[in-house]
Amino acid sequence: MKRSFREILFRYAVATAGLVFVAAGVALSIISDLGTAPISCPPYVVSLYGGLTVGQYTAIMHFIFILLQVALLRKRFKAESLMQIAAAVVFGFLTDAAIWATSWIAAETYLGKAGLMLLSCVITAVGISLEVKADAWMLAGEMTTAAIAEVTGTKFRNVKIVFDSSLVLIAAVISLAISGNPTGDGEYVVIREGTLVSAFLTGWLMRFIEPFTDKIKFNK
Repeated sequence: MKRSFREILFRYAVATAGLVFVAAGVALSIISDLGTAPISCPPYVVSLYGGLTVGQYTAIMHFIFILLQVALLRKRFKAESLMQIAAAVVFGFLTDAAIWATSWIAAETYLGKAGLMLLSCVITAVGISLEVKADAWMLAGEMTTAAIAEVTGTKFRNVKIVFDSSLVLIAAVISLAISGNPTGDGEYVVIREGTLVSAFLTGWLMRFIEPFTDKIKFNK
């Protein structure tokens, strides 16, 4: 069924809200100092060694994801999926903005840091669920996960767990190759227990959030 202009605007508004939530989740995971969210592990690791910001490297990583989707889906890759390019640029900006906006937050105790990490997982799960529900522009990470789920016939949330775990492994390999330390550059720790918890918890939390996001109606 063809979407009305009003419905399209609503869908993109919800999807954009999802991007904001995910960016905030990334920022909180960095601040927690218990390990960065999986989706930002590779760009955060690379940013530690100079060059660009976390957000800029995030955008580049998402461009690579788009190429991966083309390889997976081939003729099934839709032209409108190229909107992911714009989403990647916007999300890169939002990530840097969220890191700046939350830079004043500091947790001194392990319990406080754990609280920030758990909040990061919840916020990220909400953001991804909004993106999936809106079916407008989505981050290339989520679209790649969806493409893998489509090709393999596996549930999105299950692929999400494996995909996130793979990103953590890639980040560890990059860090090990550059600095000899798989968790970061020595001063900043990118991969810790919080990263591993996030890799499994975010996808798991989505099953509880999706019933609420499913109540959003776009074609009233």
